[in-house]
Amino acid sequence: MSALPASPERSHRSLLVKLLLVVALFFAFGFALVPLYDAFCLATGLNGKTARAPSIGVGGLARQAPSSTIDRSRVVTVEFTGTVMPGLPWEMTPLTDRLDLHPGELHQARFRVHNRSNQAIVGQAIPSVSPGLAAQHFEKLDCFCFAQQTLAAGETRDLPLTFIVKPQIDPDIRTITLAYAFFIVPPPRSSTESPADPTAKTLARR
Repeated sequence: MSALPASPERSHRSLLVKLLLVVALFFAFGFALVPLYDAFCLATGLNGKTARAPSIGVGGLARQAPSSTIDRSRVVTVEFTGTVMPGLPWEMTPLTDRLDLHPGELHQARFRVHNRSNQAIVGQAIPSVSPGLAAQHFEKLDCFCFAQQTLAAGETRDLPLTFIVKPQIDPDIRTITLAYAFFIVPPPRSSTESPADPTAKTLARR
């Protein structure tokens, strides 16, 4: 006696379950895509992303990792540039334009920023390294770009950067450019005000 064919209701339910599983997989993949992309960039140097090395030290000062070796047989030149993006009334100047160093040496550079406005402003620096192949061998042990920076009205501040160019860098790379771009960080939106509620804005102005 032959088996009875599956009912249409059961077939539809099975298809629905499969579609929901596919949607869930794509949803999870979408959340994982950004961190996976960042990890890929850090591993390959794509988009000039630089590495952040584990920092160890006393009094907040980073020290060179014990496993690092210094290649004194060659010299690499590191050039520093800084820009401020539109909307941020700051000035940014590298106090050291360039450094000649041996790969594996611990070095520090400083950038001077000045708030030209009459109010406190929060900014965030985004670094990039060129050529891109050098990014994976440029390790920042301590950097002002790790956190947002708040400058009071008219304040001037020197921001430090401690870094190592790893000895594994390609011997053909003799010059590296480290560029920082400062962006303005918008203030947090007040919990009592909603952009979709004009009444809240009217009351706030009274």
